[in-house]
Amino acid sequence: MLKKMALLVCLLPLFSCIKANSSHKTDAGDAPQKTGVETQKAPVTEANEILLKAERVLQKAGIPADIAKTIVEAARSGHPFIDDLNAALKGDPYLRFLVDKQHPLPHGYEPDDLVPLVQGKSYRIGRNDLRLRGFAEASLEEMAKAAKADGVTLLASSSYRSYDYQTTVYNRNVREMGKEAADRESAPPGCSQHQTGLALDFGSIDDTFAETKAGKWLPAHASGFGWSLSFPNGYESVTGYRWESWHYRYVGVPLAHFIDSYFNGIQQYALQFLHEWEQDRATPVDA
Repeated sequence: MLKKMALLVCLLPLFSCIKANSSHKTDAGDAPQKTGVETQKAPVTEANEILLKAERVLQKAGIPADIAKTIVEAARSGHPFIDDLNAALKGDPYLRFLVDKQHPLPHGYEPDDLVPLVQGKSYRIGRNDLRLRGFAEASLEEMAKAAKADGVTLLASSSYRSYDYQTTVYNRNVREMGKEAADRESAPPGCSQHQTGLALDFGSIDDTFAETKAGKWLPAHASGFGWSLSFPNGYESVTGYRWESWHYRYVGVPLAHFIDSYFNGIQQYALQFLHEWEQDRATPVDA
């Protein structure tokens, strides 16, 4: 069974006036008297807590200043950032699980709800042994229907890879390319998004894909179905991999919206932020 990640987000509800109609004692020691003037204590709001935590987490996650500024301003305003953040933190934890060269999957991880990709769907398949987690396959079918309506056919070429299979892929690339080149394109075993059962390679699995109809349709529409480009052009120093126009990860619609709205569409930044957010255990400010 999947090991569920504990949700570590501590949020305080929105409070209004803390105390009204305060009483006071006269100099003569009389019993408390109503002043008729309301005394208020500065409210501790959910937005205040989000803002303080966001500032800590942004620093830990190493988010660039321009993106951090956008998030701080959004956190300061409260909603809809709070709603979007809460939505991104819901659902299966592996939707937002940070998987990269520094953050491997739990040892022995294998999804228990994999389903085959089959012929006869709105998408096409390049091999008969492709599998995705069930809800990701359902989303792929929905997205492929929409693409087909626009005259575009989505071809699924590579999907779930086990730890052992990724070991074979990685070692082969190292032999053929050398380790330095292989590390730009291939994840070490345990560090591949494909092992989550949520990642999919489309089409030719090479740079020519970006110029195809599917390669142009996906960047414009995929996030609306919960799919996010994992390794965008120009971000190799961030993701650890060169541009892969064909590699998308299913993260769900709420998280895809969160990535696009606050992180300029850069999946890695959003996942680093959420990873640090869930690791942050700072005690909330008392009311």
